[in-house]
Amino acid sequence: MDLQTTIYIFVGLSFSLYIGIAVWARAGSTSEFYAAGGSVHPVTNGMATAADWMSAASFISMAGLIANMGYGGGLFLMGWTGGYVLLAMLLAPYLRKFGKFTVPQFIGDRFYSKSASTIAVVCLLVASLTYIIGQMTGVGIAFSRFLGVSSDTGIYVGMAIVFAYAVFGGMKGITYTQVAQYIVLILAYTVPAVFISLQLTGNPLPQLGLGGGYVGTDMSLLAKLDAVVTDLGFGKYTTQLPGSTLNMFMYTMSLMIGTAGLPHVIMRFFPVPSVKDARSSAGWALVFIAILYTTAPAVAAMAKLNLHATVNTAVKAGGDLYAPEASLKNEERPDWMKRWEKTGLLKWTDKNGDGRIQYYNDATKNEAAKGKAEAAGWKGNELSVNADIIVMANPEIALLPNWVIALVAAGGLAAALSTAAGLLMAISSAVSHDLIKGVFNPNISEKNELLAGKVSMAVAIVVAGYLGLNPPGFAAGTVALAFGIAASSLFPAIMMGIFSKKMNKEGAMAGMLAGLFITLFYVFAHKGLFFIKGTEYLGLIGGANSFFGITPEAFGAVGAMVNFAVAFLVDKVTKEPPEHIQAMVESVRIPRGSSQVTGAH
Repeated sequence: MDLQTTIYIFVGLSFSLYIGIAVWARAGSTSEFYAAGGSVHPVTNGMATAADWMSAASFISMAGLIANMGYGGGLFLMGWTGGYVLLAMLLAPYLRKFGKFTVPQFIGDRFYSKSASTIAVVCLLVASLTYIIGQMTGVGIAFSRFLGVSSDTGIYVGMAIVFAYAVFGGMKGITYTQVAQYIVLILAYTVPAVFISLQLTGNPLPQLGLGGGYVGTDMSLLAKLDAVVTDLGFGKYTTQLPGSTLNMFMYTMSLMIGTAGLPHVIMRFFPVPSVKDARSSAGWALVFIAILYTTAPAVAAMAKLNLHATVNTAVKAGGDLYAPEASLKNEERPDWMKRWEKTGLLKWTDKNGDGRIQYYNDATKNEAAKGKAEAAGWKGNELSVNADIIVMANPEIALLPNWVIALVAAGGLAAALSTAAGLLMAISSAVSHDLIKGVFNPNISEKNELLAGKVSMAVAIVVAGYLGLNPPGFAAGTVALAFGIAASSLFPAIMMGIFSKKMNKEGAMAGMLAGLFITLFYVFAHKGLFFIKGTEYLGLIGGANSFFGITPEAFGAVGAMVNFAVAFLVDKVTKEPPEHIQAMVESVRIPRGSSQVTGAH
């Protein structure tokens, strides 16, 4: 069977499974729509949480980022995993015991203010909508590459699939669909990794293969990779860092607290029956997440080595990496390269006209490597590889069977769709439950609230699809913006709401607004988002990364510090919360029992 037919079968079967589950798990009440009736088993919820949390960024991009950045890419592993642990241990059980559907509702009730809830809704909407752009874009890329349709068509199909199981099933449909999506995406990630680990190291476990020996040599896999990349003028894979140590620390911290503050992940702890089950669910989710996250470094290293071995035959055969005959001839390009060139994510330009692909580092400071390249006729790097293709193209680079390539296609789509559904659920509940019921129409009936939730979900899908089809000018900074907003606005408010019974509404609202404003200001200024008559205005704060060399992606941690500082300063000069609010906070922190998830205002 040819590759394209195999892909159609795998993707078609996975989509049929998702829609079938949605029909079976239709939501018939607001409790089922927002929290799956509060009756989901901890193991099931842990699997669904893992799928919700592991987005297209985790499945498609993370290994590619590590492959490009080397050791420094570990900040994504530390930040995202650390953030989940922070959420699971410090936030989720207490929020579950509070017994509400949404994060804005918790903030509104804890800080006894509809204004605080409304501010939280705004933060949630901006963070979720910016984050979802990446998911829809990932769906478009996967469809365009694997199904032979345009990325726009791929986004339309993705919208239709999400609509089928999210609008009708709500949290109940999403939960059980995400279980299926987790199984698909984890198999799609680990099966190719096992094959490739066996090829390169003889060890079937990629986690052990990463530290094992490279077949046919007395070198370890990482030592071989280090030798190859440094000889070609790239940084040493096992030691390079992205910027300063301070920036790496702040970047990791921003990812951690941003992850802990993302509302669609927090909502995943409401569908279980009790606080005990919320803790158990968190533990199971960490196990399911760890399977992918411990595999990612091996996928990154092995894919990078295989890519170099494809372009430069001397990587495997030994000998001079700069010998003319070592570089791949244009007409000998493997089919997978030609397929990915059509997406624009892999580009080759013959700068010296020799008909060969010379893949060396333009920015190298290694004079010896530069001299060898120039002696071989090099006139600049001729191959551009987008980090997002590393995982998706990995089985093709390693020449694995067609069914493995098809499995990866289904897995990439499952990762993007599962997180998109979770984000859409957070957006829908914020609009229907927190704004319509909580602010504008408190007496709305359950039937009409359920209808409002479904309409909100449908509108959110249309908006998300539009943003995926027409990404704004700051598309490259959307993930940074999403994590930065969650880190600088929602996370501190939730933390203070749980652990500071003296924090009042004035302090919480001032902190959220201050953290949100300074983060948006910094990210926008350095991403070139201020336009004057179509011209980007940069240098608003004095040059790129001017604040102690901290990049915009890392600034969410600074915004969180500002949030905490402003909140406590304002709290000191305003009156403390009412006694019943302080008593409620004390009650929530007692780790026994739980209230039923009713979502009552």
